[in-house]
Amino acid sequence: MGEIQTIREEQESGEIKERVESYWTKRADSFFEQKEAEIRSEKYDRWEEELLAQLPKREGLRILDVGCGCGFFGIILARQGHRVTGIDLTPSMVERGREMAREFACEVEFAVMDAEKPDFPEESFDVVLSRNLTWTLPHPAEAYAAWQRVLKPGGLLLNYDAEYAKDHHRVELPANHAHHMLGEEMREECHQIYHMLSVSSLSRPDWDLEVLRQLGMRVEAPDLTVGRRIYREKDRFYVPQPIFRVKAWKE
Repeated sequence: MGEIQTIREEQESGEIKERVESYWTKRADSFFEQKEAEIRSEKYDRWEEELLAQLPKREGLRILDVGCGCGFFGIILARQGHRVTGIDLTPSMVERGREMAREFACEVEFAVMDAEKPDFPEESFDVVLSRNLTWTLPHPAEAYAAWQRVLKPGGLLLNYDAEYAKDHHRVELPANHAHHMLGEEMREECHQIYHMLSVSSLSRPDWDLEVLRQLGMRVEAPDLTVGRRIYREKDRFYVPQPIFRVKAWKE
């Protein structure tokens, strides 16, 4: 019975990931345009300030950007002289990331890879970071364990995320916001994915911190102010959901 249950869960997980990949494949072009514009905006400077304040004060860090999308974080960090590898489940996003890195003359390595199963040796990276990914994962706890595995001892984990699913109905969006270019069909598809994911029902970031503690990581109190510090203006980059930061170190 347990084996049947495991097979069923794996099939459901595969279906969710296929839906997520399909959704982001359709969004790849518009997402590229949005991130390209964001790089040229004051949001870039705010994210740069945020990331540099969190990273170890060392040159040439080896950094894994999980769920890298079009490479926004990778470009910030590569420009600071760090060695960045970006992975994403969606091949179209990886291609856009490579295109973005070429456009801004940055050396970032990209690969198509499952965020829950990063295919790297143990203790490969000084830093693992992610932005707006965990809420899309069928097995976020397993992802955290995998990210811990590829971190070096003393390595840093940074995760920026929000409870997008919970806030889907209750947040009042301005006319000009980060998802204003999506049609109703795409917004509904995104909403359907929300309901397929168990992470949508969790109380975050408290849940994230508890998982990391159970993994033996040293955690810092979450920062719940990131979103309102970076997205101050209700412009085309505006994200109304309260973005939080989870920060932990591998002991």
